[in-house]
Amino acid sequence: MQPIICIHGILSLLKQTMSDDHQTVDFLGAYCPLPLTHSEQIVIGHGSGGRLTHDLIQRVFATHLNNPLLDQGDDGVVLPAIEPESEIVVSTDSHVISPIFFPGGDIGKLAVCGTVNDIAVMGARPLYLTAGFILEEGLQVEVLEYVVSSMAKAAEEAGVAIVAGDTKVVERGKGDGIFINTSGIGVRPRALQISGRNARVGDQIILSGPLGEHGVAVLQARGDLGFLSDLQSDVAPLNHLIAEALEAGVRGQENAIHAMRDPTRGGLATTLNEIARQSNVGIIIYEAAIPIQETVISVCEMLGFDPLYMANEGKCVFFVDPASTDRVMKAIQANKYGAQAAVIGQVVAEHPQKVLLKTTMGSTRLVDILSGELLPRIC
Repeated sequence: MQPIICIHGILSLLKQTMSDDHQTVDFLGAYCPLPLTHSEQIVIGHGSGGRLTHDLIQRVFATHLNNPLLDQGDDGVVLPAIEPESEIVVSTDSHVISPIFFPGGDIGKLAVCGTVNDIAVMGARPLYLTAGFILEEGLQVEVLEYVVSSMAKAAEEAGVAIVAGDTKVVERGKGDGIFINTSGIGVRPRALQISGRNARVGDQIILSGPLGEHGVAVLQARGDLGFLSDLQSDVAPLNHLIAEALEAGVRGQENAIHAMRDPTRGGLATTLNEIARQSNVGIIIYEAAIPIQETVISVCEMLGFDPLYMANEGKCVFFVDPASTDRVMKAIQANKYGAQAAVIGQVVAEHPQKVLLKTTMGSTRLVDILSGELLPRIC
């Protein structure tokens, strides 16, 4: 004979073994655990897809990211038709920076600006972002709300809409607070071909501002420097600056800007090596012309780092036809994020796929691509 299982006994056992995260309700003479609302911390239930998930979405995400496309409320979003003479540019990026707050920014601002810039350096106009959040159990909801509000502000400045998203929750100790993945969609005219493959011999290389500020700001936030400074991360959306530079570079049917790239992980050195290899050209840069703040120089000297490899999150490198360099430079410098722009080098036929640095001492040295990881968890 099969044993008879008493529901009262099961419910009594649940009552005895329930965790502090539950409340009880009388059911058939016993007690049944029900989840609390958990408005202060992220719990596993916030990733369940149920009531806790919906409450979190309404309280945090919908409050700050609300827009008509996101409000469609389906598993995907229906976007307006793309202009016939344009093509779609798509990029995606994941952000695991530690710590999630640093001088000048946070992981939310970084997530938006990083993907906006990746779209913009392709010559495209960023329009839409999607955002995926991996949250760790125990994360304070007020921290999440601050990060999401920061994303909303950065998206507003860039002029883009966050139109779709997803939230998952992992157990305590397995997520380091919060990770964010963002994907971006933009459009560019079919005739505008901006690519790392298009650098031409004779192109002048413009850097939009000083190197290494993001890397040093994050090191400072980690407490690795042993001193404090006023230096802040350069994290910023560059799409308006880039659009103004592109407009200045138009000459009849030709565009004077052939390639662009934002030198993030791996720094300027790695970015220039990538383009030299893609375009099969040589690149010469001049140490004396490269803008670097004194604080960054001091930190790099103290730690044995090279500023050319330090991470940036608000800088762009432009490869520009020499006949249009002055005009493009003026447009870049007129933008607040390009006020300290400088011509730092040129593209040459010699030394294909190599980057050379003319030092202030008059010597020349090879600048190779970054080997290994200089600063992990930097973006």
